[in-house]
Amino acid sequence: MALTLYYHPFASYCWKALIALYENDTPFTPHNLDLGYPKVRAEFNALSPFGKMPLLKDGETLVSEATVVIEHLALHHPGKVELIPRDPAAALPVRHRDRVFDLYVQESMQKIVGDRLRPADAKDPFGVAQARATLRTAYALVETWAAEGPWIMGQAFTLADCAAAPALHYADRVEPLGEAFPNTTAYLARLRQRLSFARVLEEAAPYSHFFPKE
Repeated sequence: MALTLYYHPFASYCWKALIALYENDTPFTPHNLDLGYPKVRAEFNALSPFGKMPLLKDGETLVSEATVVIEHLALHHPGKVELIPRDPAAALPVRHRDRVFDLYVQESMQKIVGDRLRPADAKDPFGVAQARATLRTAYALVETWAAEGPWIMGQAFTLADCAAAPALHYADRVEPLGEAFPNTTAYLARLRQRLSFARVLEEAAPYSHFFPKE
């Protein structure tokens, strides 16, 4: 079946799915969405009621949520890079680390970025402080994992690395890793050099000015 990915090149969760596709040279048709246009948004909401990207169309099957997109690819379009181990016991820690990056790194980063977009009278300094604290806690945990290197599960590049790349890339811009987390800093540098993620970053470069500054 032909694959179509509905996405935007600057969206972090879209990066996660793109990394998985590029890792295995999985053929797909990219459908770049500009949801600023009401007609585009309405058409996309008809496919994805919450209007969330990425969305994978595989024949008549629609798959939402980046982790589930990668799970679907591993199940129905496997490639040379086994992003999710077939052994359920080996897959469990991969899935756990994937959730940590999404729920504690990615979401905390997005809380900080989202606050920058709020009007001055609607800022949430308490929520931002909580998000920064959560990020630092997550960094400390990731630091122990990154010591296992070169990838977050050791030698194998997995779903967890697909999650880590966009999460850490953007989180480092709002709550810098600095010298306190040398293993994680080195790991992020390796991720940025990985061909699949380097390609994602190159494609996103024209949109980099959209990232809100403090």
